[in-house]
Amino acid sequence: MRFQNKVVIVTGGAKGIGEAAVKAFSAEGASVVIADVDDAAGEALARSLPRATFVHTDVSKIADAERAVRVAEETYGGLDALFSNAGIQLYGRIEDVTEEDYERGMGVNFKGHVWMCKYAVPALRRRGGGAIVCTSSVQALATQTTVPIYAASKAATLTLVKAISMDHAHEGIRANAILPGSVDTPMLREAAATFAPGEVDATIAKWGKMHPIGRVIKPEEVARLVLFLCSDEASACTGAAYLVDGGLMAKIPVVLPD
Repeated sequence: MRFQNKVVIVTGGAKGIGEAAVKAFSAEGASVVIADVDDAAGEALARSLPRATFVHTDVSKIADAERAVRVAEETYGGLDALFSNAGIQLYGRIEDVTEEDYERGMGVNFKGHVWMCKYAVPALRRRGGGAIVCTSSVQALATQTTVPIYAASKAATLTLVKAISMDHAHEGIRANAILPGSVDTPMLREAAATFAPGEVDATIAKWGKMHPIGRVIKPEEVARLVLFLCSDEASACTGAAYLVDGGLMAKIPVVLPD
């Protein structure tokens, strides 16, 4: 019960990694604000938990970010941790990127962290400190093809986290990033359906074999890292990026004969 009497916001909390984190925080005693654009999934998840509230939140909109933090303070009395996790995937080469693509991709994947942290930091300060975890990606370090905006947004997130950590370490506010590999989420399954309609499971299994552990990562495995970084057990961890990628970034794509 590491989060007994603690209040946590999870953006993108209705599905995937966010949903797994919401459930894990709740199981360890937290009151959770689920911030997402999927009203049906978010409200259903909130109803299933003892102390959870759903807030419709498009993190790319500053007013929505402010409202999510305000609801946490007004409903539960404060804020102790922010898991800024909302994200979208965009594909296409740079010459095909539209202004709408750019604004939406950077708006959710990067600006969303900016707005959430803007309002979370003062709330954490009012509680005497706390933790921020932002979801980046292995593609901040090394990318596949056709993801220039996505990869750029994830790389920008790493620098944002480092800067926030330096500005607020003296206040007891820690900020870290997680870098997942391929995680079995609705977003990954949508990507698989795009590239291989009718062969989603087979495609995900194929992508999983690219990871040294031989499979894609489970959302619950990512959630365990998030909870550690938000807990007092990680009191010396700030300004860092943590891989949860099944060994993907340790792998050189060369296979030698046996």
